[in-house]
Amino acid sequence: MERLPRLVETPAHLAEMVAELRQAPLVAVDTESNAFHAYRPRVCLIQVADRTREWAIDAKTLEDLTPLAELLNDPHQVKVLHAAEGDILALRRDFGWGITPVFDTMVAARLLGIRRYGLADLLAERFNVRLEKRFQRHDWGERPIPPAALRYAGADVRYLLPLHDILRERLEAEGRLEEAAEEFERVSRAVPEERGFDEQGFWRIKGARDLPPRGRAVLRELYLFRDERARAQDRPPFKLLSDDTLLAIAARVPLDLMALRRAGLTPLQVDRYGNGILAAVRRGLQAEPPQPPRGGPPPDPRIVARYEALREWRRRVAAARGVEPDVILPNAALRALAYVAPTTAAEVARVAGLGPWKTHAYAVELARILQEVA
Repeated sequence: MERLPRLVETPAHLAEMVAELRQAPLVAVDTESNAFHAYRPRVCLIQVADRTREWAIDAKTLEDLTPLAELLNDPHQVKVLHAAEGDILALRRDFGWGITPVFDTMVAARLLGIRRYGLADLLAERFNVRLEKRFQRHDWGERPIPPAALRYAGADVRYLLPLHDILRERLEAEGRLEEAAEEFERVSRAVPEERGFDEQGFWRIKGARDLPPRGRAVLRELYLFRDERARAQDRPPFKLLSDDTLLAIAARVPLDLMALRRAGLTPLQVDRYGNGILAAVRRGLQAEPPQPPRGGPPPDPRIVARYEALREWRRRVAAARGVEPDVILPNAALRALAYVAPTTAAEVARVAGLGPWKTHAYAVELARILQEVA
């Protein structure tokens, strides 16, 4: 059985942990959030480890994480994470600070052409370790934290430093360290986007556009009702009523509680939300039916031609190297290049946001392709 990480719940315990980790050249880091259990997800647990032990910091209980923030941004100490961007975005969203410098084991694996680059796959293949899947959607806001969940959290960081050693050695052997460092630095700059509730989001529900006009109006009101209730209860909207349930109600337009049950709602859902749902249905029937959003103008064929030429170039480069295409350049960079159509290597680097390694490796060729297609 995996050992339990040390649970850090007090300022004194946090100070003691930070002091122990100060001299470590590498620190493994991971976070756990309550994304499947709250309207607004929040980081609830932060795990760290050196080569001999693990800690689990209770981010829900501790009010001041400043000592941890300083540790995780010490420029002389590399922090090892897997799929670091998600953790960094969550920490910036909730606490206003990220992590730097980083070594991202997922990014490293993808640069090396490893196809199964999930943490569970990497640990199983290299260390014969099996991570428990049952805690992937655990409610990390629950207190006290069950011992089995703590063991899972500790295992997530326990093997990151040995994995770092294996991947770094391969990056060095293949001459990829400079490229990797550039990608790690890009990941560390990730900033969350502010996204409020989109009242028109009901159009993204599969089947919404197939409803008759009054069904669309009912669906809109149901969508607004669900969000209002979810926000008040601090629960994810899908845990109150699924998209399929909203669509079924909008298609049937039930007018009483028995009809709601026939639409597929459980007795508990009818008991909790039935009257609110029926009120939303009545509002929808009285409202002006919404019109589907119009698409934008047709794309400029010259932009399309440039984009397709860039995609074909990327496909060839990726195939020759044995990596997935977006390892070479992300789609966003290709779209920016196709739209702006820079003609010099320096302009290509600026438009696509390339770092020094990718500028040296790709910018001249990209400029040539854009000149030819133009």
